[in-house]
Amino acid sequence: MAASHLGKTTTTHTAAACQGQVTETPPIRGAEGLSAATVERLQSFSCPAELNRGGAWRVEVDQKQSGGGVVQICDQGKGAMLPPCGLKDHHNNTKKPKQEREDEHQEEEAVPEEHSVVSQKTQGMNLNQFAKTGGGRVLGSSPAQDASVPFRRSKSAFTPLEQQVIQLKQQHEDALLAIECGYKYRFFGEDAEIAAKELNIFCHLDHNFMTCSVPTHRLFVHVRRLVSQGHKVGVVKQMETSAIKASGANKNALFTRQLSALYTKSTLVGEDVNPLCGLGEDDQGSNPPDSFLLCISESWDQKARQVTIGLVAVQPSTGDVLLDSFTDNHSRSELEGRILKINPVEILVPSDLSEHTQRLLHSIASTSTQADDRIQIQKKESAEFEFPSAMNTVTEFYCNSPDTGSRSLSSVASLESQVICCLGPLIQYLREFNLERVLLNDSSFRCLSTESQGLALSATTLRNLEIFSNQTDGGLRGSLLWVLDHTRTAFGRRLLRRWVSQPLTDLRSISDRQDAVCEILQSDSAALAAIRSLLVHLPDLERGICSIYHTKCSTQEFYLICSSLSRLGLELKALIPAIQSQLSSSLLRTLLLDTPDLLSPVHHFLKVLNEKAAKAGDKKELFSDLSDFPALRERRAEIQSVLDEIRDHRKVVRTVLRTPALDYTTVSGLEFLIEVKNSMSAIVPREWVKISSTKAVGRYHSPYLVERCRSLQQLREQLLLDCQRAWNDFLHQFGEHYHTMKRAISHLATMDCLFSLAEVAKQGDYCRPEMSESRCQIVIKDGRNPAIDLLLGEHNQYVPNHTDLQGEGRRTMIVTGPNMGGKSSYIRQVALVCVMAQMGCHVPATQASLGILDGIYTRMGASDNIYKGRSTFMEELTEASEIIARATERSLVIMDELGRGTSTHDGIAIAYATLEHFITEVKSLTLFVTHYPPLCELERKHPDHVANYHMAFLLNDPPAQAQAQDDGVQPEFITFLYQLTEGAAGRSYGLNVARLANIPETILHTAAKKARELEDTVNTRRKKKTVLPDLWRISDRETLSSWMETNSLSLNC
Repeated sequence: MAASHLGKTTTTHTAAACQGQVTETPPIRGAEGLSAATVERLQSFSCPAELNRGGAWRVEVDQKQSGGGVVQICDQGKGAMLPPCGLKDHHNNTKKPKQEREDEHQEEEAVPEEHSVVSQKTQGMNLNQFAKTGGGRVLGSSPAQDASVPFRRSKSAFTPLEQQVIQLKQQHEDALLAIECGYKYRFFGEDAEIAAKELNIFCHLDHNFMTCSVPTHRLFVHVRRLVSQGHKVGVVKQMETSAIKASGANKNALFTRQLSALYTKSTLVGEDVNPLCGLGEDDQGSNPPDSFLLCISESWDQKARQVTIGLVAVQPSTGDVLLDSFTDNHSRSELEGRILKINPVEILVPSDLSEHTQRLLHSIASTSTQADDRIQIQKKESAEFEFPSAMNTVTEFYCNSPDTGSRSLSSVASLESQVICCLGPLIQYLREFNLERVLLNDSSFRCLSTESQGLALSATTLRNLEIFSNQTDGGLRGSLLWVLDHTRTAFGRRLLRRWVSQPLTDLRSISDRQDAVCEILQSDSAALAAIRSLLVHLPDLERGICSIYHTKCSTQEFYLICSSLSRLGLELKALIPAIQSQLSSSLLRTLLLDTPDLLSPVHHFLKVLNEKAAKAGDKKELFSDLSDFPALRERRAEIQSVLDEIRDHRKVVRTVLRTPALDYTTVSGLEFLIEVKNSMSAIVPREWVKISSTKAVGRYHSPYLVERCRSLQQLREQLLLDCQRAWNDFLHQFGEHYHTMKRAISHLATMDCLFSLAEVAKQGDYCRPEMSESRCQIVIKDGRNPAIDLLLGEHNQYVPNHTDLQGEGRRTMIVTGPNMGGKSSYIRQVALVCVMAQMGCHVPATQASLGILDGIYTRMGASDNIYKGRSTFMEELTEASEIIARATERSLVIMDELGRGTSTHDGIAIAYATLEHFITEVKSLTLFVTHYPPLCELERKHPDHVANYHMAFLLNDPPAQAQAQDDGVQPEFITFLYQLTEGAAGRSYGLNVARLANIPETILHTAAKKARELEDTVNTRRKKKTVLPDLWRISDRETLSSWMETNSLSLNC
């Protein structure tokens, strides 16, 4: 036992006395003067480069060798990061703590024969994909391997640790395994090469496999980095300590190691990847606001000729569960909209997924060029998604659940069949990570279909309106969420994103939010200011309590979460009198008065803990009151008994050494040392063990102390195990209050969002919109685009515009005008104002009166979709078709230049017919932007429902010199006014944009001439069309002669 705690002092052991002498045999020299060992070593690195298909390793077994096959491994020799000769051992060992080196050497050295043979399962494993290859993973089978046969490269058999690693890797082939070895975690084989590349750390050859390592205290940082790059990471821990192992029957065997945790992007829950404590500024990275795991299944109905899609999305870190089942078309637009709202980081799909859905998922996954932002798509066996198999899994899971408050089997059986087909595979997948309990909470389930009864925002609308990200670089800046997000907590930020994606359609709920925001803006209550300050610098409480619920929480994280919740509860309770007397908003009063009672259970759990021990992670001293932990009391009593015996042994030691005042000393962590001056070493009994020495003294343990110290160490390590069990039980007890805590945190998140909306309203010239259920209208005075207005700053550069759409009156606006005149910004502005209003937010206008919409549908921009195999025009018409199918008379429809992806005649025809359909059939509120003049004629055809508008501009005269040089034919010089004006624009003035784009002047002059010719031709045809019908009405010669003189010019043209 003493040897396991050696520090920096010189150490000797009487038990390690020399038993004999070792005679070194002179090396046998070869013909070239090199020793046989050197020649053999050189040959091991010069095997012929025989490669199998794909450039992978070729493994040959020589059946002629007696006693088993000789494994011959050849590689391409690329990427081998070998240390310089003679430096490998120095690099590996000199910088390690002495205890760590001894533990590793114990595991690497030969052990009895039964431990030097790999099990039958290991023999069948393909070592090509594990040993150093310099290439990628190699799939497939290889001949059986024998651990007793040395690698050709290293001429050494597998060590016991390597045998254990091979067995672990065989069980978890799809994961990078970080294996605990002493004071660090090591990666082996190809895992080491991948980890070294991703983490930028050194990788070297050790025995038979490449290896690299990270220190134990930095594990969470490196695991998060590997996971962010799309890897599945497993953490393998030592399941026994050296003292307990030494006292057992397998004291000469290898340390037992087991997989303790698995991590992917959606399952980063646990103290190994603690997101709340211990992370520095540089380590935290940019965590996504949500980390949903989405499971998708689908079935094809031959009779109805439609596909039914089911989905279940779970966020293990917060406990949220979303489910839905719906029918979809070939474009999978419904599925795309839900995916954009859920924003998953990982998706589970069956292996036989349809081609249309695969194209959509790959299109979404490929939108990000950064690996840490890319969605991971995991394919599972299609049999798991079949209804009978999934139903069996679900039934077994919920029937055997011991948790109170879990979903009943009857409620699960009432779910749609496609949802069941998703729930089964999801349960099996989460079991790998020990996170399946998150699916037991009935209160956490939310149906997307029910929530989507709010304002419908399709995937196309979310992109076109730049709700979550801008269309320039895909970033947050410039989006609506960027404008609205002034939250101070992570859980508030997640809730605000949900509010933005799902605006309300219930007038009372909208009014409650508006009342709360107005009170925050207008109230002088000190209570609101105090509550706002309470939300600053809070940890992610929602993720924290979920980590506790999964019993994957460290003591530091638990104390941080509990102390934060306790402080919030106490301070909110102190503010109750002020809240009751100063606040009138029903929503604010409900949120703030209920929260203290919901947080009351946390105070008891906090009182049980020892603050200093909790912050230090010391579970032995964690509980200040052991009345509820009898096992810990008994173990401590046993330890105290051994300590008393050791102290009583001092009397014997004093008698032997004839030193009445002698006491034990502790050096470098080694306890109960008997320190004797070197001048008195003659009286030290021969059976005493010398632990260490200096020039002045020697330090010893008597045989009795050796035995008692060993027992003490075993009891202390057993106490650690008892403390870990008590800690898990303690977390389970807290988990019984999980639903209550989650509801309280939801109240705090709502408060954070309301404070954020109030901050938006303070930006200036924002008003509270008047909302109506009875009237379908959009009346906005001096409205502005919130994102552009904020980007332009406080210099009043944005030109406001009016909007007046009435469902019973003029419900369609046809907007024309020059290119770059502000048409697209204007129609986005109208839609964003409607979204903000139905969120309960103030809007950027001086006055607004809005009816509650059921959906906003947009068709904007022009781009093809390679993944879906669609041209630009096909994309336009597909989006238009979906709008026609979904829009109602209470919808806002926005179409920007429909028909531009084909010929002019076809484009005009399609745009005209589509717009007239919305005017006469759908009767929705419509904004239609076009450059086709014939569409403006619809105002004369439907004067009560259609109005023409254009974006105003000034037409400037070109310089006189330039005009004279080219017969007066010059491109127009336009000044944009960005003001919406009644009437249709005569031209689009595209040559002005060409000048702004720095098109060469010669091209502009040629284009201007051609435009003048085309315009003259069109005008002539129009004149003929109007003049010739008058000719048929003439009946006498005099009138005909007069008509000929008047219209001779038109006829000659």
